[in-house]
Amino acid sequence: MVFKRIQEDIDSFMARDPAARSRLEVLLCYPGMHALLWYRAAHALWKRNWYLSGRFLSHLGKILSGIEIHPGAQIGRRFFIDHGTGVVIGETSIIGDDVTLYHDVTLGGVAPSVDSQSQVNVKRHPTLEDGVIIGSGAQVLGPITIGEGARVGANAVVHKDIPAGVTAVGIPARVVMPKDRERAREFVAYGESVEGVPDPVMRTIDALRGQVATLMDRIEELEGRLEGEAGGEPDGTSEQRQGKTKTPRVLDGGKR
Repeated sequence: MVFKRIQEDIDSFMARDPAARSRLEVLLCYPGMHALLWYRAAHALWKRNWYLSGRFLSHLGKILSGIEIHPGAQIGRRFFIDHGTGVVIGETSIIGDDVTLYHDVTLGGVAPSVDSQSQVNVKRHPTLEDGVIIGSGAQVLGPITIGEGARVGANAVVHKDIPAGVTAVGIPARVVMPKDRERAREFVAYGESVEGVPDPVMRTIDALRGQVATLMDRIEELEGRLEGEAGGEPDGTSEQRQGKTKTPRVLDGGKR
């Protein structure tokens, strides 16, 4: 069972990294694979309540691979960490099957440390459902859920739930809806938006530009009408508008 799981993990690296030329290369040269092996051993100790031994093994794994995975985290099958340096996975993180993480990703907590005893055995870290991709530098924080097949773009900061099958980008992360849902389910390196996904901020700016252009055209039209009316009216009317009324003639000693 153990060797079958290791072989499955190696196959997942082969399937998702074009630089991997052989299974032996993955086993010997990939820090993501090394971190996963250390995690499997440390997690087995953790489940048997050998907490200190589990933490010590995970610490060794961090030193040797540059990837920190708490032994209490729950990680599914075919987990792939590409490059991996700087990855941090917190204690109460839950990761489903076929999940991909790139380097410098943090699955962290946001609870303050001033009252740490009250947070023991409390869910503090994210849940990543099956098929999630987290781009490099992304920070996924708090007990939130990233839905199945969702993508988080590079350097995004996520602190709210992300629905299944969408892409989240930016700081704070904003959800963008792909035009081609079928294509969005394909593997996307670094969680970047697939072609045809509109940026919600740019859409808002473009809409505002259109409204401003419409208002400017309307103002020019109204100004043109006012100038036309002012140029075509009788002199008396223009003078009356300016408060300059003509004095009537006085005949026969003041009688009109």
